[in-house]
Amino acid sequence: MSVRELVVLGTASQVPTRHRNHNGYLLRWDGEGILFDPGEGTQRQMLRAGVAAHDLNRICVTHFHGDHSLGLAGVIQRINLDRVPHPVTAHYPRSGRRFFERLRYATAYRETVDLTEAPVDTDGPVATTPSYTLEAYGLSHPVESYGYRLIEPDRLRMLPDRLAAHGISGPDVGRIQREGSLGGVALEEVSETRRGQRFAFVMDTRLCPGVHALADGCDLLVIESTFLDEDAGLAEEHGHLTAGQAATVARDAGVRHLVLTHFSQRYSDPAEFERQARAAGFEGELTVARDLDRVPLPKRG
Repeated sequence: MSVRELVVLGTASQVPTRHRNHNGYLLRWDGEGILFDPGEGTQRQMLRAGVAAHDLNRICVTHFHGDHSLGLAGVIQRINLDRVPHPVTAHYPRSGRRFFERLRYATAYRETVDLTEAPVDTDGPVATTPSYTLEAYGLSHPVESYGYRLIEPDRLRMLPDRLAAHGISGPDVGRIQREGSLGGVALEEVSETRRGQRFAFVMDTRLCPGVHALADGCDLLVIESTFLDEDAGLAEEHGHLTAGQAATVARDAGVRHLVLTHFSQRYSDPAEFERQARAAGFEGELTVARDLDRVPLPKRG
């Protein structure tokens, strides 16, 4: 049975707190695991969340500030220690390659895993599998930053009532799918397109075209909301979003489930992020993320 869920490993911004670890997010997508922005302490949070090194197939780093990347050293050494049997691919901004290399080889260890580096330097697709296409779009932050987006291919869904109305059953169902028509009945008459699911991960950024491109039509959007709306000036200065800005992006993009995260330690009341998101007009499902939350992708409409 396929599983599609977000496992939240950490939700703090620059400074972790007693209740919030540095960033870290695992997306389970069918049989694959994609780790986003492993900050300091990610390896221990994986243990607490029941995530094994063997679960990781891909690592996506948005940018090389410490709260989004200092966990790389431990995670990379762990996948080698555990002799993960499959290849692992790492995506990160090409301009940060020297930081990735320093973290990858921070200390001595035995390399046992095929870890492929696939740096990102332009908007668009960066990987394609039978299950999804992974895209990256540039964001607006003091250092080069990219957000990531997974798009499942659209597929054809056969409609049993229309098949029955045309007397099509058994092996003939497969035949019309392969050949496009059967006995004068076109495939389009007995099927419909099932839109693929979409997921996006948007970290440190001001409002910019990349934010909107990533969020467009997402079933699940994970997006930073470092500041509350009254501190919009600070957000702009430091290259971040407010809760209201993030929610407005989600509202305008038609997002079904919004996950707010990456909270400044200056705020003590998480409920205020939800209040400001609702005040911005977002009416879909909303999660103000906590460490170790598990958030399933919404069921297909």
